[in-house]
Amino acid sequence: MIMGINELRELKEKTWEDAKNFLNSKRANGGVMSVEDGVVYDKMSAELDKINADIARLEHLEKIENELKQPTSVSVKAPPDAVANSNTSEFRIRSTKEYYTDFINAMRGRAIGNSLIVGSDPDGGYLVPDEYERQLIDGLEEENLIRRLATTIITDSGERQIPVVASKGTAAWVEEEGDIPESDNKFGQVTLGAHKVATMIKISVELMKDSAFNMESYIAAEFARRIGVKEEEAFVVGDGNKKPTGILAASGGANVAVTAASATEITLDEVLDLFYSLKSPYRDKAVFIANDLTMKEIRKLKDNNGQYLWQPAIREGTPDTIVGKSIYTSSFVPQMEAGKKSLIFGDLKYYWIADRQSRTFQRLNEVYAKNGQVGFVAFQRVDGKLILPEAVQCLKMGAGS
Repeated sequence: MIMGINELRELKEKTWEDAKNFLNSKRANGGVMSVEDGVVYDKMSAELDKINADIARLEHLEKIENELKQPTSVSVKAPPDAVANSNTSEFRIRSTKEYYTDFINAMRGRAIGNSLIVGSDPDGGYLVPDEYERQLIDGLEEENLIRRLATTIITDSGERQIPVVASKGTAAWVEEEGDIPESDNKFGQVTLGAHKVATMIKISVELMKDSAFNMESYIAAEFARRIGVKEEEAFVVGDGNKKPTGILAASGGANVAVTAASATEITLDEVLDLFYSLKSPYRDKAVFIANDLTMKEIRKLKDNNGQYLWQPAIREGTPDTIVGKSIYTSSFVPQMEAGKKSLIFGDLKYYWIADRQSRTFQRLNEVYAKNGQVGFVAFQRVDGKLILPEAVQCLKMGAGS
């Protein structure tokens, strides 16, 4: 029987209750599970992860179906900030039906008109039309957790200087008619540049001629998957060398607020220490991010009232929570190993992603012709940095013995 979203959510809640009851029963005597019991719990935890993934897939499918039900006669318009951040005349042309048609024809190797001239890229290929750009951006956000949580800006060219308050001025008590001490804010700057990330897709000529094959959707989805995964890795652990500077970068990344006592375990007190290490104005919109294996261990933690710290989401579009804050998983956050930064907590809106103009596609007709294939190169230029490190804190595992 195929389950719907609501049935899966009910199953998730039941599976979590079973896992809690199992943990409680096995920890009743002595508080430590045996190796065999640990294996059983791991299977329950894996089942929860599987149900979560099924729910996410169905929600994504439902989102696509709702979009397909929308009217198709609405004219393509620029996003609100597009005029401020893009060449206006070029954007208008890339938003036209003629540009979109010529772009798709170029991808399929058909005759094209003159509208693509404005969208040619200096490195070769064509800037994607606005309508197709939205598909790609939606895809990147779906594949890329950090893009969903961060702040994204669009830059035309060159570097973008972001002014940041390095230290704040203060007030002081003074005597009547006494001198008022000077105290100014001091400003620093964070520079966002552009790093090139690219991928190549090969499609057989026979498949391209198949009218049932939606080549445009396939390339958009595959581009989003490949680039999205590579981007998220850089946004989390990138060192800034020819790639964005990640949230956990040794230089320019989040502050290490808590160091765990153990190299392989996290305690309730350490999670709470991390929670309160973040200044209260940032806690309002802060989220946790952890590896799947770290999440499994966090599910075992209880508060002083015997309630589990981790609470499953039962409503559509809402994530699981710990201490009332959303928790997400990313495979690029390190596992719980000695000296690794394994738990992130902060307001990710202070991680800024700078997209340089538009994504670009280039068709390669001859390179793979002897194999009966056509190549497509897709690339974009992007940078990312945490512009206010105090807005994101992390927990580092102990050194171990």
